[in-house]
Amino acid sequence: MCTSEKEATAALEARAVSKGYGAIKALSRVSFSVEKSTIFGLIGPDGGGKTTLIRAFVSLLTLDEGELYFQGRRVNKSADFVRSHVGYMPQRFSLYQDLSVEENLRFFGRLFGVERRDLEKRIQRLYEFSGLGSFTKRRAGALSGGMKQKLALSCMLVHAPEIIILDEPTFGVDPVSRNDFWAILTSLRDEGTTILVSTAYMDEAYLCDMVGLMFGGKLLAVDEPNRLKSYYEVPLYRAEGAKAHQIYRFLDESGLCDQCNLFGDGVHFTLKKAEDSKHIETLIQSTSYTVDNIVRIEPGIEDLFLLLMETKGSYT
Repeated sequence: MCTSEKEATAALEARAVSKGYGAIKALSRVSFSVEKSTIFGLIGPDGGGKTTLIRAFVSLLTLDEGELYFQGRRVNKSADFVRSHVGYMPQRFSLYQDLSVEENLRFFGRLFGVERRDLEKRIQRLYEFSGLGSFTKRRAGALSGGMKQKLALSCMLVHAPEIIILDEPTFGVDPVSRNDFWAILTSLRDEGTTILVSTAYMDEAYLCDMVGLMFGGKLLAVDEPNRLKSYYEVPLYRAEGAKAHQIYRFLDESGLCDQCNLFGDGVHFTLKKAEDSKHIETLIQSTSYTVDNIVRIEPGIEDLFLLLMETKGSYT
């Protein structure tokens, strides 16, 4: 698809957007587009610029440079469109803790101007969608963390927005609830909703159609999750042993490695010279450290992120 066709179908678009706070560059010429009916994930650690970008999309802050668009409309000129067609779920969505699940949904329905007849249908649909149907009379404050997030999402969806923007919606949520939440997002995508979501969880990248890796206010890479590993152009190895932290320290100080990072009970590393792969295990075994095995592995998104963070990322 050519660039003009992509722009014509884009539900959201950022064009060279920048934002600074004194000496800190929160966003540095960030550009990307999100096609309709897809999930686009902004992936990266806290302080990477994800929240700043999302807040700019929903007009909660102004940019220093660049433009943001919803379906070809400039965000800063389209307040009415944003209000009626876009749903926004911040990191801390303000549920009314003393109101029940049903009362929260009705409140937000009225807030968004949903007609009573439509509101009844939408609430029932949201109960089915979220699994909240058995908790309609329970106070929001008495819900589990995962259920609160589902209620927050439902409140955001009550006016049936075409585009939804979520800022780290699964932060601090247990793994089962995270899976349930992403199942809902996938269903929404399949029904035609466009989703922009940020997360610090690298594994959630694989649940997105497209991913943007962010660090230091920069967009380091944008592509389909399974294609990102092709950006990793050198062989990657994993060493496993009972004392992985000691193996890591040895490799990191050996002068043989370009990249070296702890991953659970193993160490992922790349070598400066390909021929060193023939004797690296023997070299480690010559120390007091025990290595169970060293194997070449396919890089994951976290491996790529760490590589790009060192080669492209900067807070200046």
